[in-house]
Amino acid sequence: MGDHDDAYQVDGGGTTMTARMALANDVDECAMTTVPDGRAPDDDAALVRAARRDRAAFAPLYDRYADRVYAYLRLHVAQQEDAADLLQQVFLHALDGLPRYRGDGTHVVAWLFRIARNAVIDARRRQRLTLSWDAIPDALHPIGEHDPEAEVLRQEAHSRVRALVDALDEEAREVLVLRFTGRLSIADIALVIGKSEAATQKKLYRTMRALKEQYHAHD
Repeated sequence: MGDHDDAYQVDGGGTTMTARMALANDVDECAMTTVPDGRAPDDDAALVRAARRDRAAFAPLYDRYADRVYAYLRLHVAQQEDAADLLQQVFLHALDGLPRYRGDGTHVVAWLFRIARNAVIDARRRQRLTLSWDAIPDALHPIGEHDPEAEVLRQEAHSRVRALVDALDEEAREVLVLRFTGRLSIADIALVIGKSEAATQKKLYRTMRALKEQYHAHD
């Protein structure tokens, strides 16, 4: 499972949104545009249909989404091994649940992340889990240059952003994680958290706008 952690460290193969959370130059664009994953929904639907006929055909879906689901899980647990265990549980649950899956496959990624979210909730009931800040990819960290003075400023900015994120309500943090770590569209995030697209879009926009305003309030 180390391959997943390696992929996570390089920000999912470079396909993550370039926006930087509250430090983004354009909050509207960052919050509202669809995060591209380079895959057509019809392709997912075909894979789901194939997997229903032959469980071995589920492998391409695992290969497609395992790194993104792992990155999401890794944010919620302290150890890589715990994230790996949860990842296995998520995809075994998905494989077993295919006969009961009622979707047409166009939002299978949302279904997988909903299973992952439930796995995290179940794990929290068994033990106290907290958001692992050190596992958050660089795309969500303040930007800094590689020199001593810039590093000090980066660490200060890092601490400010961390305090702001820690102060968010759980749903707001979850929306940010699904957007930037899971790279989900607004529609898929809405399915995962059980909200309307309009409510989800508003939540993301207001959260990012508030973070940006609070971050720059002391500049």
